[in-house]
Amino acid sequence: MVDLDLYLARIGHRGPIAATEACLTDLHEAHVAAIPFENLDVVLGREIRLDLPSLEAKLVGDRRGGYCFEQNSLFKAVLDRIGFGTQILTARVRLGGGGIGPRSHMLLKVDTPGGAFLADVGFGASGLLQPIPLLPDIVHHVPGAAFRLRREYREWVLEADIGADAFSDCYAFTLEPQYPIDIEVANHFCATHASSHFRRTVTAQLTRSDRRLVLRGYRLEIRRGDAVEIQELAGESQRLDLLEREFGLHFPAETRFDRFIP
Repeated sequence: MVDLDLYLARIGHRGPIAATEACLTDLHEAHVAAIPFENLDVVLGREIRLDLPSLEAKLVGDRRGGYCFEQNSLFKAVLDRIGFGTQILTARVRLGGGGIGPRSHMLLKVDTPGGAFLADVGFGASGLLQPIPLLPDIVHHVPGAAFRLRREYREWVLEADIGADAFSDCYAFTLEPQYPIDIEVANHFCATHASSHFRRTVTAQLTRSDRRLVLRGYRLEIRRGDAVEIQELAGESQRLDLLEREFGLHFPAETRFDRFIP
């Protein structure tokens, strides 16, 4: 069972805890603001473990981040402990275009007294700040972004407008229940397969109400509403400093991520 007190301290949440829409929203926003999306262990060739003790040790105890399978698995354990009804879903990512991809993204359907919500704390700076009702064609505005769901035949599609004055697809999913073994298979592909983009690019991302940070390689993008600031990093030492300063991620000075990228 997840240690709720340690998790709440990690994300800085001090409000009431109950299986309500308000609590779900507060926890979701606090989580994405505190625990960065990052793939650094994948790049370093380390095993990505999804059992609860490993997730708590990494994301809570060691104050690290992770990608969708880690983030949403931990968040599901927290919501289950509080008393929410949760269901694992998987999605095909459409961000960036391209053909039909695998179901390589994990998200959550969460039941509240007010209805079902889509929750996703693991899509990085292109993702949700707050959960949204599982209803089509309603625009949900948050600082610097807007989101909506649409129906597309048997699928649901999450669309985002993040300072671009136009919606684009994030991912497509169905409501077919998924199980931990399904997530283990997808996690293995994303962490180890030669074609996985998680093995090819260093990334760390953070979503807050006032800004969205995206580090890819040696390029940092800071988005505040419609304004975008770009910083080009000079090398590994500067990247390590930025990871610590902006994302709270500490690595030894001799760490060289690029040594592990194919």
